[in-house]
Amino acid sequence: MTDAQETAAEADLRTTGGAPPDDVEPAPIPLLAPREGVPPVVATQEALDEVIAAFAAGTGPVAVDAERASGYRYGQRAYLVQLRREGAGSALIDPVGCPDLTALGDAIADAEWVLHAATQDLPCLREIGMIPTRIFDTELAGRLAGVPRVGLGAIVENLLGYALEKGHSAVDWSTRPLPEPWLRYAALDVELLVDLRDALEKELDRQGKLDWALQEFRAIAEAPPAPPRKDPWRRTSGMHKVRGRRRLAVVRELWPARDAIAQRRDVSPGKVLSDSAIVEASLAVPLNANALAALPGFGNRMSRRQLEQWQAAIDRAKALPDIELPQPGQAVAGPPPPRSWADKDPAAAARLSAARAAVSAQAEEINMPQENLVTPDTVRRVCWEPPKPATEEKVAEALASYGARQWQIELVAPLLAKALAATAPAPVEES
Repeated sequence: MTDAQETAAEADLRTTGGAPPDDVEPAPIPLLAPREGVPPVVATQEALDEVIAAFAAGTGPVAVDAERASGYRYGQRAYLVQLRREGAGSALIDPVGCPDLTALGDAIADAEWVLHAATQDLPCLREIGMIPTRIFDTELAGRLAGVPRVGLGAIVENLLGYALEKGHSAVDWSTRPLPEPWLRYAALDVELLVDLRDALEKELDRQGKLDWALQEFRAIAEAPPAPPRKDPWRRTSGMHKVRGRRRLAVVRELWPARDAIAQRRDVSPGKVLSDSAIVEASLAVPLNANALAALPGFGNRMSRRQLEQWQAAIDRAKALPDIELPQPGQAVAGPPPPRSWADKDPAAAARLSAARAAVSAQAEEINMPQENLVTPDTVRRVCWEPPKPATEEKVAEALASYGARQWQIELVAPLLAKALAATAPAPVEES
């Protein structure tokens, strides 16, 4: 907090005659600027070398954040990296000017990295050479601690009493030069991250959940990069409207055509052609570019050349032999959607109902979201194909095979084993 902020806070107390009444929640103190001011943006190797030396010499955890240009640019690359460490202060690094941050990552590799919602930032950090060995995820820590709202602004206000400005989270971070208000916002994102980490560690320890959190953080840090999605075109928004294999083929042809153009232009695919336009084309299967131009999303200022390239993709789908058309349902590994269980396997539906009730009660007892106690997918898998025999030991083995951590297994295995036993069919007596 700056001297000006301290003075303002003291003045508020003097105006109200001292501390606020016990029954009045004190207003959060606005955090308007980093304590050392907004650092200059690092965009040259010389400046980066100075940052690397400073952070290598620093002490304690390193607060790390990254800003992307989701919705504006192709992919999820980082366009700004923010760091803060005791003894080094804050740094704002431009990955466009400094695309390889491997040396920086190596310099702080032995430190604990503090991130908020780590799984969102780690992929883009990995792309530029920054790979942690230990992390502390303040958002996940808040969930495990039962904090009701875990967005960075809300949790900082709740635990530290400061109000962060959050007005620039969805801006185009590929903009150059970055406006000063955006840089101030970005620097503030790491200003209190280590303080927040310390407060959450203390709360988790008080609740007896600190070891649980450490197991979760270790699993995130050690997780391999996610493999590419299979058939990403199937995730087109509005796909539920598309019926018939030929229409599915139209989506399958338009999606990669759009993706290739978006990648070449380095823009978000939705700015090239919206998902709704792809769906409209698949429903209509237009005969030619003129008919395509009449569809929503293809008229207006779209050039003839653009219309023809989209029509060419549609024509490729129309020309496919039946044997090469996509199947209507994507092959799903694991159990079917729970809504179909009552018809497909009533016994499995009964197991799932009992298991969900047990998990819900346990999550409420320890003040934690159910999905953090155990993922819904894991519960479904155990209930759809329960181990035989469905003992607590066998259930624990099944949970481990699905990636559950040890603390989750210890809490959940007895619950699921009991639920499976309670819903097991009665043995048939021999006559």
